[in-house]
Amino acid sequence: METIKHRVDFCVVGGGLAGMSAAIAAARKGVRVALIQDRPVLGGNASSEIRMHVCGAHGENNRETGIVEELKLENRYRNPLGNYSIWDSILYEKVRFEPNIDLLLNCSVCDLTMSGNRIRSVKGWQLTTYTWHVVEAELFADCSGDSILAPLSGAEFRVGREAGSEFGESIAPENADRKTMGMSCLIQGRQTQAAQPFIPPSWVYRYDDEGKLEGKGHTFAGDENFWWMEVGGTRDSIRDTEELRDELLKIAFGVWDHIKNRGSHSAENWSLEWAGFLPGKRESRRYVGDHVLTQNDIRGEGRFDDLVAYGGWSMDDHFPDGFYHPGLSTIFHPAPSPYGIPYRSLYSRNIENLLFAGRNISATHAALSSTRVMATCAVIGQAAGTAAAVAIPEGLSPRGVYENRMEALKQALMEDDCYLPFNRREMTPLTASAALSASAGDPSVLRNGIDRPVGGRANSFTLSKGGWVGCTLPSPTPVASVRVVFDSDLGDEKAGRMPSAYRSTPEENPDGRRVTPLPGSMARSFTVEYRAGKGDWTVAAEVKDNHTRLYRAAIGKEITEVRLAAKESWGSPDIRLFAFDLIG
Repeated sequence: METIKHRVDFCVVGGGLAGMSAAIAAARKGVRVALIQDRPVLGGNASSEIRMHVCGAHGENNRETGIVEELKLENRYRNPLGNYSIWDSILYEKVRFEPNIDLLLNCSVCDLTMSGNRIRSVKGWQLTTYTWHVVEAELFADCSGDSILAPLSGAEFRVGREAGSEFGESIAPENADRKTMGMSCLIQGRQTQAAQPFIPPSWVYRYDDEGKLEGKGHTFAGDENFWWMEVGGTRDSIRDTEELRDELLKIAFGVWDHIKNRGSHSAENWSLEWAGFLPGKRESRRYVGDHVLTQNDIRGEGRFDDLVAYGGWSMDDHFPDGFYHPGLSTIFHPAPSPYGIPYRSLYSRNIENLLFAGRNISATHAALSSTRVMATCAVIGQAAGTAAAVAIPEGLSPRGVYENRMEALKQALMEDDCYLPFNRREMTPLTASAALSASAGDPSVLRNGIDRPVGGRANSFTLSKGGWVGCTLPSPTPVASVRVVFDSDLGDEKAGRMPSAYRSTPEENPDGRRVTPLPGSMARSFTVEYRAGKGDWTVAAEVKDNHTRLYRAAIGKEITEVRLAAKESWGSPDIRLFAFDLIG
């Protein structure tokens, strides 16, 4: 069989939201990246193959920004009814057409070569082409969820639950074990205009009454997505996946049979539109880094000096028995929102050039029960990819970034609209030298370095339609670009989620209304213009149907003034923004 060799700076294994974010973040900073994904689509648990909600930090104005918000806003703009094929295409497009990324889909990494305690290359089999691919790189990131590079490289990792005494965790069991949270195969139904029979397969489980489904939501209401159809926590969540998938299908089709044919569920006109045949996993191997994040770190708000990402989901610790645990299958242990996640939990303790991101970071089982949700994994991924972009030009290891370039990493993340709690983004020297002004009001809040509402403070400036905000430099000065952060209404943590288990017919949605409308206060149309001295204004960008939160306009001129003139919002009377910066 043919072997194709690739030479890149940074190789990311795993194309879920964590791996995508890592690859995109590094590539946009000029790093040559290979992204290897073992499925035909990107997105992992968020993709059409699994359809798990992209959840993240609880609480008002805590929704994650950066690349994951960019993806959600693109989806809200182009995919008004929440079609999973369109969502898949958006994720594919963001990676496939990024100039610095080589994308290898349907490719499973199964071997690697080492040079001392460094990974030199990884080798994967591409099923669709019957081809081997070998990727050499300076740095690697394992975002595969199952941490495939750990057993291949000898990287330290953990499986299962720690004893409470090891890290002083009150929610951990008394004795350590290898039990994990399980995996799920989800289902979706669609309401039609006529009765729809369901004839169950002969091999499904039969649930004649509510007994085994007690405490497990299966009504046509709310945000239900059948997450509780879960098994595998008492088995090996990697080795036994095929057997566990078979068990999950018996449960899933049996639950639908119960809804349709046993008891009263008002389900006469509902049909089974989709069933997942690829289990969505919650837990398997977890790497060991220079810091192991614990329950107590989370409860203490994670105020680390090397904070590069944040969480805020409850410590949602599913019982290993999953579906077979009586009643609700999880305990929601409280966690503050937000809490910080340290960079030292994103690189290997014993493999010199290995980063990781997603549900496999260096954390205890208790901490993982919060950090594992996908929006959190995405911001962790962006942190790992940005770290690679800081490391590679200077020949640093991931640990070397921690030792020498930590502040640069944090500022780069905040520049790319990643929120780091308890930190402020620094003004660029060019921004600091300019006088800020507006058509009306005081825009000085745009320089406080906080790009969202925090602690009851709005941190935003409001522009009326037709108004402007701008900067005046003391003398003609080269300006490369303008950076603007608009308000994408972070107050709703569920905004941008794809549909859950139950979908209505087009006849019940004749106006094609959006699953989640675009944020009303975000600028829809505006211009960015500049001038030198008292000359005429030149338009650098005229934007229509903007649906991005972070916007950069190229200038590339020696100028004295630049301004943004607002024309139209997505529905609100005014437009709000958090930052207006000049980049030299």
